[in-house]
Amino acid sequence: MSIRVVLADDQEMVRTGFAMILGSCADIEVVGQCGDGVAALDLIDRLSPDVALLDIRMPRLDGIAVTRRVSGQTSVVIVTTFGDDEYVDQALAAGACGFLLKDSGPGLLVAGVRAAATGDALISPELTIPLLRRTRGRTPVATLEGLSPREIEVARLVARGRTNSEIAEELFLSLATVKTHLTNITTRLGLRNRVEVAARVWESGQA
Repeated sequence: MSIRVVLADDQEMVRTGFAMILGSCADIEVVGQCGDGVAALDLIDRLSPDVALLDIRMPRLDGIAVTRRVSGQTSVVIVTTFGDDEYVDQALAAGACGFLLKDSGPGLLVAGVRAAATGDALISPELTIPLLRRTRGRTPVATLEGLSPREIEVARLVARGRTNSEIAEELFLSLATVKTHLTNITTRLGLRNRVEVAARVWESGQA
């Protein structure tokens, strides 16, 4: 079954480009597009997509406000030109499960949609470390106890913003093996996604 996606961005060329990238994937279907936040709410309500890709700055209602209203019914990925710390923090607090910069490239856009559809989270690598540095110290220091040495290696690379493909290349592993390690890491540490894995590594002081 295809991942059903709604796109909301006030720039038609951006929407068209994203739709072409996602439409080229056999497992993704763009079911609706719009240019403002109010229209995005209507599309999400009517079409019940698996994932909504939202820009932050849109007419009538911004992407963060839309996220607050729909994050309980669909997975939201913010895709924007603006990587300001405040925007990242507000989007994640509103319930977004991904935050990508528009110049991140087609591969990360597709990966972000797929991650969101499975309940995972993906943030542009250049934003991950600053985010974790801001959140470090807000919670009690945790450990990576229970992980194997290889799993700790994988977790550290996640904390450094590496994608699964980059981790596989750096550690000379298959992509499937990296995914298995990540599944084991989240299960053993009681975490939900790679963002929480990265945060745990930073909290443990092993980043």
